[in-house]
Amino acid sequence: MSTFKTENRHGYSVKFSPNRSNLLAIATSQYYGFKGGGTLFLVTYDEDRCLITKKYEMHWEDGLFDVVWSRSVYSLLVTGSGDGSVQMWNYKYPSQKPVRTFDEHKKEVCGVDWCQNSVDDFLLSASWDCSVKLWDPNKYCSLTTYKGHDRLVYEAKWSPFLSSCFASVSGDGMLDIWDCSSPLRPSVKINAHQAEILSCSWNQFYPFVLATGGAEGLIRIWDIRKLLTPIFQLEGCQDAVKRVQCSPHHWSSLVSASFDCTTKYVYTKIYAATSHVSTYIIIIFTIILIIYCTNDISCVKFISIIIMYRIWDYSVSSEPQESHQNHSDYVYGLDMSADQDGLMADCGWDAEARVFRV
Repeated sequence: MSTFKTENRHGYSVKFSPNRSNLLAIATSQYYGFKGGGTLFLVTYDEDRCLITKKYEMHWEDGLFDVVWSRSVYSLLVTGSGDGSVQMWNYKYPSQKPVRTFDEHKKEVCGVDWCQNSVDDFLLSASWDCSVKLWDPNKYCSLTTYKGHDRLVYEAKWSPFLSSCFASVSGDGMLDIWDCSSPLRPSVKINAHQAEILSCSWNQFYPFVLATGGAEGLIRIWDIRKLLTPIFQLEGCQDAVKRVQCSPHHWSSLVSASFDCTTKYVYTKIYAATSHVSTYIIIIFTIILIIYCTNDISCVKFISIIIMYRIWDYSVSSEPQESHQNHSDYVYGLDMSADQDGLMADCGWDAEARVFRV
């Protein structure tokens, strides 16, 4: 495990570069984000030397709450700020101001996302003014504003499969699925939690599956074609789940960061439960069950394993069997490397960012 001190700045978001596997961005704020400025750190990770080295730092007059990389232009990043603005940075010019600033939100911008495909180049910003805005990075005004939530919007995430589709989650407990061409109302609206929803993440392998993390400490996995109940639920966090992310390498894995100061890697084997995912997955697992479980259907279990931090066995209990803390204060930022399986990064209010393997 390698640690980087964020120098009196409290971490809110960390992201691996999609173009340079050893480069990370860390969005931070002074005074826990309640006042003061923000700093965007760019650091490199040397796994052989177990060392994180600062390359650049860029400053803004208000706290920075999220960061996302461009996939098409390797040196561009976007951040969301406490003053309601969205900044676009080019780290080729680290001592200069943002190359572009978007000023339309009325309150804090706590989530930003850049479209994941190579054709479209659009941004999303989620704000505490209860709206999500769609941006063209080459224009100064937003293209569309989406108002489907009654309370703060914490995150908006593009679908990795459908370029015109995104999900948003809010303090109203709702998970909304949007079609960009229909801004008046969401295409799907799910009452996903009985508490604020702080995070969401699309499954990288199945287009209808995504995860949500709630303030009550629950992680729920949803098939958006099944609106009434989640297809899976994890109950081991002792406090609000701030970040949840589905693995880019394994269809049944996810990782979460919680206000109980833990970062957890979850490997979920979902045999019988996959009946809610897709028809062809049913066929595949039916064949497996026929081969390995011909005479004993009781061998089909729901098992989740959290490597290093928590171990789950749903055939025994929905509670974790083991738990370990990795930070001394709230964990806010979390990311998994798309290039290297098992490589993760997190950051938190203890002014530390860590890169480690699971």
